[in-house]
Amino acid sequence: MATIISCDVAIVGAGLAGGLMALALKRRHPMLDVRLIEGSGTIGGNHVWSFFSSDITEEDRWIVAPLISFGWKSYDIAFPAHRRTIAASYYSIESERLDAVVRTALPGDALILGRKVLGASASAVVLADGDRIEAKGVIDARGPGDLGMLEVGWQKFMGREFRLTEPHDEPRPMVMDATVPQLDGYRFLYCLPFAATRMFVEDTYYSDTPDLDRAVLADRIHDYVAARGWAIEQASREETGVLPVTMGGDFEEYWRSGGNKTAKAGMRAGLFHPTTGYSLPDAVRTAALVARSTDLSGKALHDLTYGFARRTWRERGFYRMLDKMLFRAAEPEERYRVLERFYRLSPALIGRFYAGRSTMTDKARILTGKPPVPIGRALRAITGGITGGMR
Repeated sequence: MATIISCDVAIVGAGLAGGLMALALKRRHPMLDVRLIEGSGTIGGNHVWSFFSSDITEEDRWIVAPLISFGWKSYDIAFPAHRRTIAASYYSIESERLDAVVRTALPGDALILGRKVLGASASAVVLADGDRIEAKGVIDARGPGDLGMLEVGWQKFMGREFRLTEPHDEPRPMVMDATVPQLDGYRFLYCLPFAATRMFVEDTYYSDTPDLDRAVLADRIHDYVAARGWAIEQASREETGVLPVTMGGDFEEYWRSGGNKTAKAGMRAGLFHPTTGYSLPDAVRTAALVARSTDLSGKALHDLTYGFARRTWRERGFYRMLDKMLFRAAEPEERYRVLERFYRLSPALIGRFYAGRSTMTDKARILTGKPPVPIGRALRAITGGITGGMR
């Protein structure tokens, strides 16, 4: 016989956005009855999320501080004609840490794991086994809506963690090593030194297609590790992903595709950086916004998250324009030149770019000087201007 579960707020999807939302709500409203619903048996899946200190405002750091697994005071980048160490703090969160912190913060009956969701509305969640959750408000954080509503390229990657036989002697992350052969678009390797003999290595592509060949990427990662002189004792974590790099699209249709009149968070709300595809900074901002709210009804939550996502989309037309230049004005094997030039700019500007908070002066600085792509192709790529509007 079907069971009806009642609560104050139901969060559908226990990935990064859903997990952060649950933590923020319980921290700010300890007596609130929050239910976190997930089709798998774990919270956060199998991921490593990283962010720059400048991605998160001081007032929102309380949300992510308990989750940080690793931190560094600076990071490296490397391109064929330019190498640099940038003095900016960088942090990583392991999904196992998110899982542990959420389980500690939420009582056992608040976690509804391993239960498939058939549908969600502003005030109800229907499970595949017939049970129903009735809430004052529902937030859907189950992953992207219909990406067909957006004009996108792709950032795809495979990451593997290795235990090494000897210390690697790398004191800080290599956030972009683009000295590797440029295959399938803009390619770079990403290395996180978790410990003296632990190294996470990710092979990333800004590609025209979402196709990802796991065997090929695994071989390329092992070739890179060998070229760095690191001897592998054991390979452990493996992670793959395909993220949208947004050049345009219809925000309203995208929002509706994820469920009309239902509050949303994370990728489902379109809250991810158009150029990097990363959603952690926006997930923190959304969690903080909802946690500050005094009205957690379904309609109020929808209006709050929709308004935030809509404003964010409007404000990010500049990044979508740059993505058009990257994907349409530069030949795939020459795309690295766009990033090589960008990484010659000031660390503060770079930080604001990743945070999605570029100033007008930043935007002018990024666009001035000798362009790394042909002028004619760049102009054709960005026809329609840089404001982006709602499309």
